[in-house]
Amino acid sequence: MKIMKFLSLVTMVILLASCNQNGATQKPIKTELDSVSYAIGMDVARNVKASFEDFDSDLFMQGFNNVTDSSDILLEESKAQQVVRAYFQKKQQADAAKRQEEAAKNKEEGEKFLAENKTKDGVKTTESGLQYIVLKEGTGAKPTTSSKVKVHYHGTLIDGTVFDSSVDRGEPTEFGVTQVIKGWTEGLQLMKEGAKYKFFIPSDIAYGANPRPGGKIKANSTLIFDVELLEVK
Repeated sequence: MKIMKFLSLVTMVILLASCNQNGATQKPIKTELDSVSYAIGMDVARNVKASFEDFDSDLFMQGFNNVTDSSDILLEESKAQQVVRAYFQKKQQADAAKRQEEAAKNKEEGEKFLAENKTKDGVKTTESGLQYIVLKEGTGAKPTTSSKVKVHYHGTLIDGTVFDSSVDRGEPTEFGVTQVIKGWTEGLQLMKEGAKYKFFIPSDIAYGANPRPGGKIKANSTLIFDVELLEVK
């Protein structure tokens, strides 16, 4: 978003906030233009809330009023743009550093968990680092990389946080054996139809440093899945 466009949107939010702070009666929505105006205000407010963790509403209003009546402007326009640009650059750097720190912590905690887990009874470890427990052995067909499978699964982080579960949804899912993370592709080929396994998947054969944005799985997360292979197609 361009700086001046951003500042213009912030100005709209400030004006709306000022009306509420001054105890003005909220206007009813009567016309199409009223609806559009209100909807724009809602959208801008969400953008501002997403961009700023905190701000001084009094100085927001002071800046708005100073510009509208051309009095006692504390920052020149070029300086205002520079300040906002520097703020967001610093915020981006801080966010990136925070993500790197979180990723390193997740990697360390995952490796510690797997090192302890592989010593437990029943846990087997493959060459890739995938760990698994056979909860119930199957008797049917074994999938290959060209197979499609129908499974029930329950996925958690090592702290027990559930991030995805066909079991909770009450509906199994189908997909190709190679259409999932590497840990799943490898693990499924160890199973026979009717089997139930528990997978402990290191981050480098899960989603690594690039999980889906906004989800519960963070960078370098070790994942745990209870998997039931219902059918091989």
